Amino acid sequence: MTKYINTLKDLEAATYGNFGNNDVLKASGMVGGLHTGHDGTATTVLGGSATAANVGNLYNVIYGQKVWSMLNQEINPLSILPKRPYTSSGWRVMINRPAGGSDPAFGIGNTAYSAGASLNTPKADQIGGVDENHGLGDAGLQALAPEYTTLYMSPKTVAHMFDYSELAAEMAKIDDGIGDIRAIIREDMGKFHAEVQSVMLVMPLQNYDHASTAFNNIERNYTSLNKVVTSTTEMQALKTASLVAGTIGSFSDQFAKIYGNDDRDTGAGVTAGYMDSTINLGAGYGSSQVRGLTTTLLNTLIQDLRTAGGTPKVILTGYDSVQTIADLLQSQERFLERKEIIPTHAGVKGVKGQEVGFRVATYFDIPLIPCKDMAKTGQGATKISDLLFLDTDHLWMAVMKPTQYFEDGINHGNPFGLGTLGNRGMFRTMGEVGCTFFKGQGKLTNVQ
Repeated sequence: MTKYINTLKDLEAATYGNFGNNDVLKASGMVGGLHTGHDGTATTVLGGSATAANVGNLYNVIYGQKVWSMLNQEINPLSILPKRPYTSSGWRVMINRPAGGSDPAFGIGNTAYSAGASLNTPKADQIGGVDENHGLGDAGLQALAPEYTTLYMSPKTVAHMFDYSELAAEMAKIDDGIGDIRAIIREDMGKFHAEVQSVMLVMPLQNYDHASTAFNNIERNYTSLNKVVTSTTEMQALKTASLVAGTIGSFSDQFAKIYGNDDRDTGAGVTAGYMDSTINLGAGYGSSQVRGLTTTLLNTLIQDLRTAGGTPKVILTGYDSVQTIADLLQSQERFLERKEIIPTHAGVKGVKGQEVGFRVATYFDIPLIPCKDMAKTGQGATKISDLLFLDTDHLWMAVMKPTQYFEDGINHGNPFGLGTLGNRGMFRTMGEVGCTFFKGQGKLTNVQ
């Protein structure tokens, strides 16, 4: 006769046998099913109202071999950076025009054109227009030269190691074990290794102030994008709000120096400028100075970046900021219908030429990439994640050695090298973050 499985009881009976006719498990009654009393509490399935506390000994909790992760281990910050081979430990940069200064706008002033003069603000009629058959070396046509400097970076080593014993590896293969413990742990450690590198890339800037945090060895990590994308003004604002220790002009190298340069620490007698990124933080980082995020703030920063010569390719921020931007655009959606519109993302309509609108993945054609570990700089109780506007043409991950996995131990025939009756594995990556144009990198911070 054909039998069908319609209930969980039918499935148990088909798998483990019909307990109702099983003399082995009979007492003064019968076991009602494997799921009965599964939480470990006393049961009453053995004969009326009698309590059978040991019924749990008749079965085991089955966990299965699959290991499920309950953690978010996304690696968006690491993923968005272009990867280039580490082919040079430094680079030369031009930091000043031959005339006109180093600001985005060409400086015009009253400085007369003469050899050796600092022509940051030359006279408007002396920036290159000369007479017919003008004499070489005469007034108005004398030798000029740009100003150059050098930056350098050292590769960082990121490594994570794990051990497992020979006995653990063998026991995992029997009973209700996970099977190949080496493969399981190696996979999870690999995810962890990648996640940690992403965390390094969005480390809050104030964590570099070891006088306040005691993170004395933080520079062994990759340089954080929050340290690359900052300015003298932001460093001073952090100090004013007591978020970092020290004094402008005497900040520790760990906090203020980057790529061998300390021009951001203006009190040291140098002129800040080309090392400063484009930062919009408002009036300061005080608890009452946090601002509401608006499209005006977003658009102003994008405009400032383009004026400075940058072209933001991606906006890296937190999930909360992405949601806030989506809510801003949703509230303005009714106004978009009054303009010339075309279909854009997934049927959502936007202004022609600008892919903005209701809950889209881009803002002015710039992808919004969420990051769970993004910093929230400031003291406002309701502040949201900072927004990094990155020009990845000039920002990259210089890879000296890509991620590699190493393993040795008794399973490889070499317990003497490890010194234990076990095995050891390790992930290792070598590289560092590079940047050749700071003004093209932007940050919108201190918002809620």
